[in-house]
Amino acid sequence: MKQPRIGRPDYLLLITTIILVSIGVVMIFSASSTVVAVRYGNAWHYAAKQSLFAGVGLLLMLVCMCIPYRIWKPFAPHLLLISFVLLLWVLIGGNLVNGARRWISIGFFQFQPTEFAKLSLIIYLAALISNKGERIASFKRGLLPILIVVGLLLMLIMRQPDFGSSMLLIIIALAIVISGGIHLRQLAIVSAALIPVMTMLAFSKSYRVKRLVAFLNPLEDASGSGYQLIQSFYALAHGGLFGTGLGHGVQKHFYLPEAHTDFIFAVVGEEFGFLGALFVILLFLLYLGCGLRTALRSNDPFAILLATGIITMIGAQILLNLGAVTGALPVKGMPLPFISYGGSSLLLCMVSTGILLSISRDNHRRCAAEAHPNARKQRV
Repeated sequence: MKQPRIGRPDYLLLITTIILVSIGVVMIFSASSTVVAVRYGNAWHYAAKQSLFAGVGLLLMLVCMCIPYRIWKPFAPHLLLISFVLLLWVLIGGNLVNGARRWISIGFFQFQPTEFAKLSLIIYLAALISNKGERIASFKRGLLPILIVVGLLLMLIMRQPDFGSSMLLIIIALAIVISGGIHLRQLAIVSAALIPVMTMLAFSKSYRVKRLVAFLNPLEDASGSGYQLIQSFYALAHGGLFGTGLGHGVQKHFYLPEAHTDFIFAVVGEEFGFLGALFVILLFLLYLGCGLRTALRSNDPFAILLATGIITMIGAQILLNLGAVTGALPVKGMPLPFISYGGSSLLLCMVSTGILLSISRDNHRRCAAEAHPNARKQRV
């Protein structure tokens, strides 16, 4: 009996991802085909583009799954440097949409450098902390370099401006440094210093204040800042237990803004009801559970931190999006992973999932090797 050279991936994670992406394509078609897509004279405009991104994403996910995850570690500084270059590029020559510069156009393809920056930061922090080992407990050698890197990224992202992604980067960095064994006392001091800064930034723009007011009382400005949230409530309420049926939703017809992007979960709730929405949430929980299991089963610090960063990134986006759609959190303009329309977000999530699958393959190979009779004899 030969010891396995490569392990099996987590098929449950793989299948769950494919189901989520498929649901996304179907819901994007339903939310856009008779509404925003008509301006292009093609009902399949958005669904076809998302299907193309899904196909490319599937290919990239399978490639990343087959590549040993350790290959990313030596390239971590280079990936981070590319992120800085792209973030500078978008500020200088990016597309201006609704007062924000977040997209770079290359031919017919638009992408958000911030999405690439999220994954590159995760890889960089995982590599940095796993290399430092116990030295991470030192402020000068541990936390300070991390603060500098994260601070520079936040400055560039806030210049776009993109407050939601900035908050997400902070959450990701916190999850990785805590998992990496950073001194919690140091972290508490830095967090206490950051709270007034983030509060000031949150209230520095009028549209952010309006979002907060809409979150606290959407009826106070029902035709303005609270309009989107109220329409989301109508959609979820109209869906009831079983929903109106695929394609039969009402709110997507020019009532609910961004129905195929940030608020697509409201369309899911209206057309498939509470049970359909619950099914999607359970799929997300299954995905996160598989990711957490992958992290816990690894014995490589780099893999543990890498998986922790990825599931934190995707889990936080799920929480922020669902919280905004249901009124539990202020609106942040955060897409729902795998389901909202957007090529950059979808590719990021699928590439990240491919890295998780690569870690799961290594875990399976190691466990199978340890269970091999020859391996047991050598330990004895």
